[in-house]
Amino acid sequence: MSRYWSEVVGRLTPYVPGEQPQIPNLVKLNTNEHPDGPSPRVLAAIRAALDEGLRLYPDPNAGRLKQALAARHGLTAAHVFVGNGSDEVLAHAFHGLLRHARPLLFPDVTYSFYPVWCGLYDIGFETIPLAGDFSLRVEDYRRPNGGIVFANPNAPTGRALALADIERLLGFNRDSVVLVDEAYVDFGADSAAALVAQYPNLLVVQTLSKSRALAGLRVGWAYGDPALIEALERIKNSFNSYPLDRLALAGAVAALEDDEYFDVHRRAVIDSREQLAQALTDHGFEVLPSAANFVFARHPAHDAAGLAAGLRAHGVIVRHFRLPRIEQFLRITVGSPAQNAALLAALAKLHG
Repeated sequence: MSRYWSEVVGRLTPYVPGEQPQIPNLVKLNTNEHPDGPSPRVLAAIRAALDEGLRLYPDPNAGRLKQALAARHGLTAAHVFVGNGSDEVLAHAFHGLLRHARPLLFPDVTYSFYPVWCGLYDIGFETIPLAGDFSLRVEDYRRPNGGIVFANPNAPTGRALALADIERLLGFNRDSVVLVDEAYVDFGADSAAALVAQYPNLLVVQTLSKSRALAGLRVGWAYGDPALIEALERIKNSFNSYPLDRLALAGAVAALEDDEYFDVHRRAVIDSREQLAQALTDHGFEVLPSAANFVFARHPAHDAAGLAAGLRAHGVIVRHFRLPRIEQFLRITVGSPAQNAALLAALAKLHG
């Protein structure tokens, strides 16, 4: 520990991102990236923005992008906040909306960045156990709290909560913010953005990283009541007034304008997911129902850590979490047909 650190630094347990290995010809199924590239319109828009305008600061309010996002759900720009990936948006929400005397509630098996932000911002929290089948029971959240956060579909399990259940939770939890993290929503869940106009305590966070194949662009946003959005804007403008550069803004707007490309490639991932889940089941795996672009699976006769190591030796990497309740599961990104075939071939060599 450096003697020059601020006191908080030594207390932190940082988030560990998925590995980005520099190994050629590796079948990379560990970080839930889209198997296809982004829309050609995105690439054209970014190329068009590569001009002398880069000497100027980008629009700090991201006006065009906010309007494009708001129009998708019949909202106004005042209902939209944008940031440098959904992780930054979530971090600002934790800081500005979820730091209260009562504990923040979130599932025991979920996105592992949530407790990291709690540590960074000194937020008390309690984890609520998922059911035995890893589903979220909304009645378990009927208790005093300083906020509720959950991913829908959940990560890393892939299970989705029905919109009716989200509305039921909102119905009995009106005194604190309910944050729904929808990074994977386009692969099979219903967005709670449809409820934003009815519930002033609802914040819905989304991203271009997954279903729009733009993890490298770093664009995320939140839908919420203007009072919630104002809080996020105040945090942002006390931290970094220009979180999205001119290229990201141009590419993001173009991505949202090409729904035809988005829908074709989103549906292809969904179809591949169902085929992969069935193939894994045929190999003896237990596969949880998934509404995301990954599957969460375990094999009753094989240790998950051993399988992950064996796959890596065959040039395939998947995500293994050494965490309570899920240490025998692998999270496997839905890849291209060729990548999925390579995964299945490697598994066949490992356990027959």
